[in-house]
Amino acid sequence: MAKNLKFLPLCVMGFLVLLAGGLGWIGAGGKISAARTTGAARRSLIEKAESANFSTTARSELGPVIGAVDDPEKVASEVHMAINASTTRRNLAFLSCGTGNPIDDCWRCDPNWQTERKRLADCGIGFGRNAIGGRDGRYYVVSDPSDDDAVNPRPGTLRHAVIQDEPLWIVFKRDMVITLKEELIMNSFKTIDGRGVNVHIANGACITIQFVTNIIIHGLHIHDCKPTGNAMVRSSPSHYGWRTMADGDGVSIFSSSHIWVDHCSLSNCADGLVDAIMGSTAITISNNYFTHHNEVMLLGHSDSYDRDKAMQVTIAFNHFGEGLIQRMPRCRHGYFHVVNNDYTHWEMYAIGGSADPTINSQGNRYLAPTNPFAKEVTKRVETNQNIWKGWNWRSEGDLLLNGAFFTPSGAGASASYSRASSLGAKSSSMVASITSGAGVLSCRAGSQC
Repeated sequence: MAKNLKFLPLCVMGFLVLLAGGLGWIGAGGKISAARTTGAARRSLIEKAESANFSTTARSELGPVIGAVDDPEKVASEVHMAINASTTRRNLAFLSCGTGNPIDDCWRCDPNWQTERKRLADCGIGFGRNAIGGRDGRYYVVSDPSDDDAVNPRPGTLRHAVIQDEPLWIVFKRDMVITLKEELIMNSFKTIDGRGVNVHIANGACITIQFVTNIIIHGLHIHDCKPTGNAMVRSSPSHYGWRTMADGDGVSIFSSSHIWVDHCSLSNCADGLVDAIMGSTAITISNNYFTHHNEVMLLGHSDSYDRDKAMQVTIAFNHFGEGLIQRMPRCRHGYFHVVNNDYTHWEMYAIGGSADPTINSQGNRYLAPTNPFAKEVTKRVETNQNIWKGWNWRSEGDLLLNGAFFTPSGAGASASYSRASSLGAKSSSMVASITSGAGVLSCRAGSQC
């Protein structure tokens, strides 16, 4: 009996290690965090955490939703004012290169953009407008495209840069293709700035923004992302842990806030191109070029996950281009301002949702496919009309082409929503101009970008 008892502590320890591994992180020193969700290997444990009775430990790990504003319609109004002001300056010839796109007109006309890179952090609009990234830190120059060791990354690599605890504005020494062995787990207050060079994150793992804040991703080609995991990965100088299988998203935003993804070109990933889930909020997705993908953008974890009611996302000035099928975006629970985007391709639908999201579509151009059964812009996912007819989905000033139609719903807009709408997005006739620079820009030192 004594011989058997002496192995009991080892058995208990082995059980705890397996349990922690299922959650996604087994940190050095015993730190455990929740995992990247939506993968089959993690879904059951995340769903347990969603329930009303999940443990006090899980509650403290997730914490409150930080970054959501009380009046999202006010933020929508501010977006419209920025667009209108930028267009007015353009019409008055104050900006020789102005397009009416308030983000671009804030910085692209400056031929000294390379020495004034951090000015970009002051150009955000919408819900992610306060994302400062690494504005208050030093520059970090990535000189090495390798990713040989996800636990002990070599200085000069992108992985070594993004895990640091200090704010950093990360730039690249030259053109490079970075094939990540494992998810790139970012630390807070980081900007990845690909302007002036041609940087591809491709053919491996991609970017994970988890339990952090103040991230700017700008000017990257992100494509052919693959599922990775069942490996140790470092997330900070003092912590690394076991990652179970991730889905292969281009950019995965998990329980994070103040996030801005701007002027990236994204395509052909294993799961989503940009997914935001598990209480993420204060997000702007702008000026990106999306192509060749099925489920483009998921915003909201599940219909039962109430913390996503605080999700607030601005989707502005993007081009949803060739080879796209659905989810541009697919929304749950929160408030989503879709403004001045160019939708030139979809096969099933453009904007979908469930669980009573508010969708404010303004000044977009929707070009329907030739398929007569796929003309509708909108899709209520697996929901009876008696339920979704009360959801607040509005189309204001959208240009609907080739038979496209938007099915609105809701008993009526609130007064603040109406005020936001009455300011008007820029005319949909200007969408081609506003989105002409969507995707990665060709920027050269000493010239306007």
